[in-house]
Amino acid sequence: MSANLGALLKRLDPKLRIQVYEAAPELAFESSNGWNNAGTGHAGICEVSYTPKPADGSPVKVQKVIDIFQEFEQTLQFWAHAVETGMIDNPKEFINPVQHISFVDGEDQVKFLKSRYDGMKAHHFFASMEFTTDHAKVGSWAPLLTEGRDPGQLIAATKMDGGTDINFGALCRKLLTWLANQDGCAVAAGNKVVGLTKAGSGWSVTARELKTGQERTVNAKFVFVGAGGGSLPLLQMAGLPEAKGLGGFPIGGHWLVCDDPAIVARHQAKVYGQNLPEAPTMAVPHLDTRILDGKKTLLFGPFAAWTTRFLHRTGSWTDLPCSVKPHNLMTLLKIAATNFPLVKYLLQQGTQSMVDRMRVMHIFYPNAQAKDWKLVDGGIRVQAIKKTDGEAGIVHFGTEVLTSADKSMSALLGASPGASVCVNITMEVLKTSFPHLVSGEEGKKRIEAIIPTYGTDYRKPENAARFNELATVARKKLKLI
Repeated sequence: MSANLGALLKRLDPKLRIQVYEAAPELAFESSNGWNNAGTGHAGICEVSYTPKPADGSPVKVQKVIDIFQEFEQTLQFWAHAVETGMIDNPKEFINPVQHISFVDGEDQVKFLKSRYDGMKAHHFFASMEFTTDHAKVGSWAPLLTEGRDPGQLIAATKMDGGTDINFGALCRKLLTWLANQDGCAVAAGNKVVGLTKAGSGWSVTARELKTGQERTVNAKFVFVGAGGGSLPLLQMAGLPEAKGLGGFPIGGHWLVCDDPAIVARHQAKVYGQNLPEAPTMAVPHLDTRILDGKKTLLFGPFAAWTTRFLHRTGSWTDLPCSVKPHNLMTLLKIAATNFPLVKYLLQQGTQSMVDRMRVMHIFYPNAQAKDWKLVDGGIRVQAIKKTDGEAGIVHFGTEVLTSADKSMSALLGASPGASVCVNITMEVLKTSFPHLVSGEEGKKRIEAIIPTYGTDYRKPENAARFNELATVARKKLKLI
């Protein structure tokens, strides 16, 4: 979010002065790092958690995936513009085509997936989607799913070939490198923000260089807090009234990773299933093709882990206890009381053995053997916990932008902070805090030159042909087709 917001702001107004601070010694090595997320280009294609099964047996509602698909397209359009104009190069280093598959088993889930498919297939965004219950067909898409499986087991899958695998860390570093080379801009890694106070209509920001201990203070008219798990402490430091009652609950993660070339070569897909009972939506299991630093590998997970750290590289075990304040104590206590299944899930996940993890993998890959997989750290996500209606607290698994009343500060919250739809979120920040850049006919033209799909509702059937034209152009620029 920070990288895309900074780059887009500078593109829209070259006169802007922008300073980026990153506490870690390297850029984009927390949640954006390739090993700390699934790398899925979330376009709603395979993520069944976006379309929950209706309790009353009615058809699956698919509006959310239609919305997400359009939002992801705006992101692709901006990245295509960045490649075309030389802001970033070598798109294969951060984005590659990978088919997206949803996979389920059992009569109830097969009916659910068929209903989901029927709803999505009817929309032009998903016209190329395929559905099958045939083992041989599923095996032709992803052989690992069917080899060793009982041929009498009822399974179903949907597939689209327009999916992507993304190394968000590599992309961020490319955008931030470009930004750092622009007049009036700088990017400082290894610098931790230790002071954030209101100064007139803007903010006074103090950053400490961790290597030398030297501190430097700058004044900013606008501050964007895109620090992942580190956002909550910064908001508390700023004393933002809008952050009162806000808490955070960190969840660590692990992946199982396979580097065996013989196995890796036989799977070219991101395969998502249903989330397990009590698991949060961010923990939906999936078997993924990953392309990181030019190397193809397989990843399965995620598996949760207990932690009190908010950040993997620069966090501390004191992060969680130090975030508990008088204004959010009751919210956190209510969450603990009303989300016991989640707490139980985390404890169970943290004590899993390799046998337990392989048992979950066998739902997807029946012939998987433990000797071919290793457990790797998958980073940390911080669940944003907030007051709702002044009474009960609820856990937010999605993405939310919190903005101060005077529009001088915005922060990204959420356990899964919108990497795929970052440009759509960025545009919301711009409309709120930089309306002069995007309003009126001039603003619209400026934006459409960078994001051709912005400003038009391409969900409407009458815009399908034009959408397909623009989408094809963007994918060619990104070397996806």
